[in-house]
Amino acid sequence: MSPTIVPMRKEHARAVSLLRFSAFFEGSDRTPEQDAGELCALVENNDFETALVALVDEKPMGSVLLVRHELDAAHDLTPWLAGLVVAEDHRHLGIGSPLVRALETQARSLGVETLYLYTWEARDFYARLGWKGVETFVQDDEPMMLMSRRLRS
Repeated sequence: MSPTIVPMRKEHARAVSLLRFSAFFEGSDRTPEQDAGELCALVENNDFETALVALVDEKPMGSVLLVRHELDAAHDLTPWLAGLVVAEDHRHLGIGSPLVRALETQARSLGVETLYLYTWEARDFYARLGWKGVETFVQDDEPMMLMSRRLRS
């Protein structure tokens, strides 16, 4: 299965927000509707920040964001790869890597030299894609790793 990676459109926002909610926001005060609204605003803004969607049979099965500022960032760095999510029943099927690569290409085309992200569970996945661990720290009583990827030499 080879996904089609496209810029997010408003009609993708609800499905993507449901993927993001189950992965990142369950148990928080954030709602899928709030997330969908913020995704639509990001899409409408259409400047530097970017949302990409992986479509499988024309349905959103994954997404990733390029943002200037990460939520609750522990570091004063920019820009960020944020919110990589793949539908649970489509994980390990070759969707995450193409999303990351497409976002790196987009960032490079915008002149980004170094891209950053936070992760813990997916640190090995990102390392396989060439990302480097910069620092391990604790945030909200959870382990976290700051990683970076140099896009330009």
